[in-house]
Parts: sequence; C-alpha cells; structure tokens
Amino acid sequence: MLYEQMATNWLKHGVYAMEVNGAIQPVDLRMPGYPAYLALVYWLTGKTAAAAHLWVMLGQVIVDLIGCAVITWLAGLLLAQEDKHARQEPVWIAAAWLAGLCPFTANYTAVALTESFAIAFTAIALVLLVGLCGSVYGMVHPGKVPPGKQRKEYWQWAVLLGFVVGIATLFRPETPLLLGVAWLSVGFQLLRRGQARAWIRIMAYSGLACVLPLVPWAVRNAITLHEIQFLAPKDSNLPGELVPNGFMDWERTWLFRMKDCYLTAWKLNGEAIDADKLPARAFDSADEMQRVTMILERYNDELTLTKEEDAAFEQLARERTDRHPLRTYLWLPALRGVTLWFAPRIELLPVSGTVFPLRQAWEDDKVDQSVTAGLFLLNIFYVGIGVWGAVKLWRWGGTARYVVLTLLIYVVVRTAFLTTLETPEPRYVLECFPIVIALGAIGLAGRKYDMYDPAARR
Repeated sequence: MLYEQMATNWLKHGVYAMEVNGAIQPVDLRMPGYPAYLALVYWLTGKTAAAAHLWVMLGQVIVDLIGCAVITWLAGLLLAQEDKHARQEPVWIAAAWLAGLCPFTANYTAVALTESFAIAFTAIALVLLVGLCGSVYGMVHPGKVPPGKQRKEYWQWAVLLGFVVGIATLFRPETPLLLGVAWLSVGFQLLRRGQARAWIRIMAYSGLACVLPLVPWAVRNAITLHEIQFLAPKDSNLPGELVPNGFMDWERTWLFRMKDCYLTAWKLNGEAIDADKLPARAFDSADEMQRVTMILERYNDELTLTKEEDAAFEQLARERTDRHPLRTYLWLPALRGVTLWFAPRIELLPVSGTVFPLRQAWEDDKVDQSVTAGLFLLNIFYVGIGVWGAVKLWRWGGTARYVVLTLLIYVVVRTAFLTTLETPEPRYVLECFPIVIALGAIGLAGRKYDMYDPAARR
C-alpha cells in the first residue's frame, strides 16, 4: 500500500518516497501526517507493513476513542451556547454512546487510512470553531449573551483553530475548507457591525497558525522536488506522468456511484476496462458507445492511457456536457452528494450486497442484503437525528442558531467540494460525522426545558 511504502522508505532510507520502476523516487502524492504515524509505529515496534498492522490498529483505536471524547465535549459545548445552566449530562451520555457505537467511523481503525486521525482532528477543530463563533457573537451582541459565560478572547480561539486545522491538513489536504468557513462565518457577524479590523486579525492569526505546521512540508518539497507545494497535488501524479484530465472529465458526465469506480477509475493504467460492463448512462447513443469501445480497445492493448486516448475522452466529455449541461453540473453532483451521505458504507466489510431492488437483493443473498440494508438504515438514523438536533438548536435562537448555521455551512461546503471529484467515496464525509453525532445527541437528549439544572437556576 502507498502509505506503508512511503513510511517504510522514510524510516529505512530517510526519504519520503515510493518505488517507481524499481527505484526509490521522492514524491509528494500524499500528505506526510499518516506516513509519519506509520513510521513512528514501525520504529517503536521494529516491525513494518503487515507485521505491524496490529500495533497500527491499536494506535488508531486510541485516536478514535480520543475523537469520541472530543465529540462528547462538542455536544456539551453546543448545548452551552444557549444557556450555561443547561444540564449537559444527558447530552454527554447520548454523544458518548452515539460516537462509541458508530460503526462507520470505527471501521477505519482497522485499515491503513487517514480517517481516524482526520475525524479526531476535525472534532477538535470544530470545538475551537464553536468557541470562536461564541466569542465573536458575544463581542457583537453583548446583551444577548448570558452573563458569567467564560470566553477566551477571539484571537486565542483563532490561533488555536488555525493551528489544529494545519495539523489536520497534514493528514487530509482539504481540511482548510473548515478554516475558510470560519472566516466566512465570523466575517458575516463582524462586517455587518463595522468591525472589519477584528475580522482581518482573525484571518491573519488563524491563517498564519494554519500555515506554520505545513512549512516543513513545503520546505521539503522546495528542496527535494523544486516546487512550492504546501498540499498534495490534486491529481496525485508523479513528475512527468500524464494526468488523465480528459478521462476524468468524461467520468464526471455519468459516474456517481462508488461501485462504478471499480469499472473505470480504479482500473486505469493497470487493468483492462470493458465498455460492455459500463452502465447505460455512460452513453447517450449507440454511436457514442461504439466510440468509447474503440478508445478502450486501444487502451487495453497497452493498459496505459495515451495523450491521444485522453484527448478522445475529453472530446466525448465536451459533447456530453454540451448536450446536457445540467446533468454534468447539477444532477450528477447532486447524486454524488446522495451517494456520499446515504451509501450503506460497506466498502470495508466482507459484504457485497445491495439495498435496492429489495426483492431481487433478498433472493440473491439474504445475509448480504440484511447487513447492507441494516447499515443503510443505521446511516439514515444517524443523519436523521443530526438534522433533528440542528432543528432544535435553531429554534432556541441566539448564539446557538449562529453556531448551527456555521456548522451546516461547513457540511454543505465540504459535500459540494467532494461532489466535484470523479470518485465519490463515502468515507470522505466522515469528517462531518462529529457534527452529525454532536447534534444527534442534542436531538436525543430530550426537550430544552428538561435539561436545566434546577439548583443552578436557583
């Protein structure tokens, strides 16, 4: 696996690299955070790759449990935005159970992927984001904030938020989207009150704090690869390697399900691609299917996409987009969003079932269909209670409404960004699950007036 290969080369040869044609070549295909974790585990245990898998998994279990604790903290903090006297114990208990028993996040403790770290760091960043929003709201609406609330100065929240986002970016390069949403949110509050200087200071403090953890990575890229690169390259290509932009643009005109990625995207430049196995929506006519078949036949001879073949796919993509622009720019991204949020999330499980059509799936394999349908319904449950919690907080108004709006904007922005990718992997929205779980805990914890501490109110 790529992460394991990079970690092993980093530990043994002191080079952040992968093997290319039998030679070790420095790369920047992935951010260095997760390979650094693997290299640390390899160094501590004296084992690498599969031999160290148990220790890697145990470390990720600890990270996941820390993430659960932070999500519990986030749920209580969201409740406190309405009234510091609200009893947080019911929300804490609900959040702890929801986070601890969530199979969709726990699954990733068992594989060499970044999700456990990304979710935990995102949860920490969300706590700081709520603190920043509360501080800014109290600054511009002092009369609406309950007296006695403890708040740090906004610049402290901004610095901490930026730094944690920077650390998280070392694991997932799209994490700065969270910081951008924070800037947008506090800018709305501050600019309408004529406090542009405070907004500029928040962006400057948090921006510098975010860049700070990324500087060593950028310096390494400048020295080793002779490029100024703070993030991983968008297309994960090696120097001089063809970026299949035309092929990916063509995929964006029809692909929205993860299982379709196994037919094309994840076979490219390694396996043959069979046009007959592609879904009917990949073609608008018999003539178009014939053109795709001819291109893929040439590709299958060498199993390497050429510039000419990529250009032919680009032409197909332009023609399909010209015929149905809404399909490419609206309907398919919307369907990818549905896939990201409502897939049964069985990609890591020894299950190959489908949910629909129900009768056919049940006849094909009852066990697979039962597990798949169960996880599908469980995912809907998590999303549903998260929406219900957001509605409850919104109804309470004040700081709570402002914070909920900020969190929902982040969910929408991250989802919209992910729908631009040609491979809609449901794991990419798990970084939003700290929000879903924290809001869901509030949704399950009872009515607002049942959560006050009578002793505190006296």
